[in-house]
Amino acid sequence: QVQVVESGGGLVQAGGSLRLSCVASGNIFSINAMGWYRQAPGKQRELVAGIRGLGLTNYANSVKGRFTISRDNAKSTVYLQMNSLKPEDTAVYYCNVDARLRNGVPSFESWGQGTQVTVSS
Repeated sequence: QVQVVESGGGLVQAGGSLRLSCVASGNIFSINAMGWYRQAPGKQRELVAGIRGLGLTNYANSVKGRFTISRDNAKSTVYLQMNSLKPEDTAVYYCNVDARLRNGVPSFESWGQGTQVTVSS
């Protein structure tokens, strides 16, 4: 019912920057919240940053001051600007969307397929 597509991952040297994008489409009436998670090999998936409501944001302590989440409501798109990247930021980054659907479902959660971010030292 909801399709989520991420883009923008890649290989970057430590100290560099990347911007991830995530577009949601489908049977969406409105977006409740969007967020970025990541999962490194052998580790659990963790929240990186989220944005909800009128623009309230939250970040993992490990990325505060380096990453910025933003969104374009008209395009149902969320971005993650990642600066001062570190090797420990290497992971697959997943976009999560919580949407209110046109058929009345108040909260429907969807995940993207993930995009690889690799930071070399």
